[in-house]
Amino acid sequence: MTFIGIDGCKAGWIAVCRDPGAAPSVTVFQSFAALLEALPANATVAVDMPIGLPEFSQKGGRGPEALVRPLLGARQSSVFAIPSRAALYADIDDFTTVEAWYAAHRRASEVAKTTSDPPRGVSIQAFGIFAKIREVDALLIARPELRSRVFESHPEVAFCRLNGDQAMSLPKKVKGAANPAGMAERKALLCRHGYDKNFLDQMPPRGAASDDFLDAAAMMLIAGRIASGEARPFPDPPLADRFGIPVAIWA
Repeated sequence: MTFIGIDGCKAGWIAVCRDPGAAPSVTVFQSFAALLEALPANATVAVDMPIGLPEFSQKGGRGPEALVRPLLGARQSSVFAIPSRAALYADIDDFTTVEAWYAAHRRASEVAKTTSDPPRGVSIQAFGIFAKIREVDALLIARPELRSRVFESHPEVAFCRLNGDQAMSLPKKVKGAANPAGMAERKALLCRHGYDKNFLDQMPPRGAASDDFLDAAAMMLIAGRIASGEARPFPDPPLADRFGIPVAIWA
C-alpha cells in the first residue's frame, strides 16, 4: 500500500510519498485534485488540513481541537479553531490586492461571529488557509469514496504521538521563521521512525518551505499508522458534518 503525507505550501501542496519497497519521495502539486489523481487508488492519505466543517462553531473549535490541545503543552497554540462552514464560504473570490484580502477577512469574521457561541471572529492565520480548506472540502463532498482514504491529521499532534505521547520541547518556528533547533529535534524523531537523514536534509521542492517538508514527512508516517490500525482518531469515534464527512484529527 502507498502512504502519502500532505501539507499545504506556497505553491500548492507538498506530498511525501512512500510506495511499497521504495524510498520516500517528495513532490509539489498545484492542486489537491491533481495530487489525488496522481496517486494509486488504494493509497492512504494524511493531510494537515481541517476536514469536515461545522455549521455552528462552539468554544474551542469543532471538537477535535479541544481534545488534542492538552496533549501539546507549549505547542498547543499551533491548533487553532475552525469557524463555521458559512464563514469559510463567505467570500470565495481570488484576491488581487491586499486591501481586498483584508476586506474578505473582515466579512468572514462577521459571518463567523453570527455562527459561533460565544461569538468569535476569524484569526488571520486561519483565514490564510481558507482556500485550501475549501479545496479539500469540495472534493470530499463531490467524491464521497475519498472519505475512506483521505484523513485529517496535524503535525504537532503527529510529532507528539510519534514521540511516545510527549510534545516536542522546542518550537518549529520562531517569529515566522524556521527554528533550527526545533527542526533538528523533529528530524531526529523522524529518523527514529525510519527516515534517512539525507532525505530530510535535502532542499524542499520549489514553492515549499523546510517546515512544510517536515510536516508532510510526519503526515506520511501517520498515513502508515492509519492503514495499520495503529493511529487513533480524536474524537473516537469521529464526528460527522452535515455532508457525512468524518470530523477527527488522526495521529
